Amino acid sequence: MRLDRFLADSRPEHSRSVWQKFIKLGRVLVDGATEKNISRSVDERNLVKFEAPPASDFSDHSLPVLFENEDVLVLNKPAGILTHAKGALDEEFTVAEFVRPKWSGASSNRSGIVHRLDRATSGVIITAKNERAARYLQKQFSERKAKKTYIAVLAHAPKNPAAKIDAPIGRNPKHPAEFRVDANGKSAVTNYRVLAVNEAGQVVAELKPETGRTHQLRVHMAFAGASIVGDVIYGEAGEQMLLHAYKLEISVPDGDKNRRMTFTAPLPEYLLKGFDDVKID
Repeated sequence: MRLDRFLADSRPEHSRSVWQKFIKLGRVLVDGATEKNISRSVDERNLVKFEAPPASDFSDHSLPVLFENEDVLVLNKPAGILTHAKGALDEEFTVAEFVRPKWSGASSNRSGIVHRLDRATSGVIITAKNERAARYLQKQFSERKAKKTYIAVLAHAPKNPAAKIDAPIGRNPKHPAEFRVDANGKSAVTNYRVLAVNEAGQVVAELKPETGRTHQLRVHMAFAGASIVGDVIYGEAGEQMLLHAYKLEISVPDGDKNRRMTFTAPLPEYLLKGFDDVKID
């Protein structure tokens, strides 16, 4: 049997793809020797050992805190930070890693995460510190009771200065990591309005999604002919994708009751460079 399959079958706590990463990192020994060939044949006569990699130390990393109580932690996520690791290997600092020490439930690479922002998107993200709070927050996102407002810079002005985009989104079968407007996809609704236009024809827009599909705002604005500046997948390459989760309105567990609260993350300095006197509510 192939080494990667042997490990996935005998130690199902990790997927086969994760075991492949461990093998390539030199964490697996066969008969006392490091083996980096994932297709190496092994059987019950071979002694296969796994040396767990040392836990990453992110104790000197931090994130801007907007609000915290016994149940939730609200952060201003900088662009470039992942919400959570994509697999069992925590190779970089993430929002989940920052929340982990405050999380009282079973630990995982998604501890405390109830919604996510793309790596390149900055702004407000709310996390839970216990299972009860996580369920309460997740329910609001699934039932569309959490109200989100984003600020984006668009490469071009959309046809209408304000509109509702009601267009289902599905995965692109030719590029599984990407999404597209698809009649057979899941319902997706985005409201937008133009706030300002600069001399280069770029636009500052307020985006309010009613649903929370993966890459929704990026797909919808590209569909409207006004892709987000710096969106390398659905628009044009750039140094930075100019999309910021500006505001989140949600009910927050607070002791023995819940409070409806609104959190705002200050706009990064680079976002509105090239625009004058933009009024953001």
